[in-house]
Amino acid sequence: MLILISPAKRMRSHVDFLDAKGNPPFLKQSKRLLEELKTKGLVEIQHLLHCNEGIAKEAMQQYQSMDIEYGKVPALLAFDGIQYTYMRPDLFSDEAFCYCEQHLYILSGFYGVLGSMDGVCPYRLELDNPFSASFCKNLYAYWKDDLYRYVAAKDSCLLDLTSKQYGKIIKRYQDDDVRIVTCRFYEKEPSGLKEKGVYVKMARGEMVRWLAESNITKVEDVKAFSQLGYSYSEQHSHHEEFVFIRNAKS
Repeated sequence: MLILISPAKRMRSHVDFLDAKGNPPFLKQSKRLLEELKTKGLVEIQHLLHCNEGIAKEAMQQYQSMDIEYGKVPALLAFDGIQYTYMRPDLFSDEAFCYCEQHLYILSGFYGVLGSMDGVCPYRLELDNPFSASFCKNLYAYWKDDLYRYVAAKDSCLLDLTSKQYGKIIKRYQDDDVRIVTCRFYEKEPSGLKEKGVYVKMARGEMVRWLAESNITKVEDVKAFSQLGYSYSEQHSHHEEFVFIRNAKS
């Protein structure tokens, strides 16, 4: 079983307790994207990233100064968002890091696919940002089925903990002999089941931490997840979707 997760927009430029172990597998493709990003002006970058001027300036500086072959921060520790806060990889044991190195992959608009210990540089580029160039109309067209083929070659069972924008670049190419199981997290309210973005991100991070600490390697064992008050719902689940429900927070 491989676990797929999304990146976060915020990133750390360094960590002082763990070194990266290698380069991302699609570094050549990332270099081509970087060459194109370096040609863009501030207004273009602001439009591309849907951000304010300050963030666009920071991203522009990152593009211009990035030494892509020497990313020093392990991908698992580089991203800083709600999901990663609840995952708490900086507190992982050696065994949990080893688990993630074997089972966890991060999808990325800029890097394509990242192994947990691949060295990365801070960047801003989401998979659904309106990037276009002479060689592609958008990033989905650029990466095509490369990301799916890469992870599917490693395991025929993929646990999808990504957001929709990242998960669809995997699911659209799914072969009959590859099982993709998506986890969904709902709040039980008087009006019915509700999926709330912030809570979903929290649950995804908590699930990754639990999987790593529990050394879960079989997808059916994922059903035992009960952190943050969630429990598996047999009634709402099926072969390709595991649903976890908890009572809504008051």
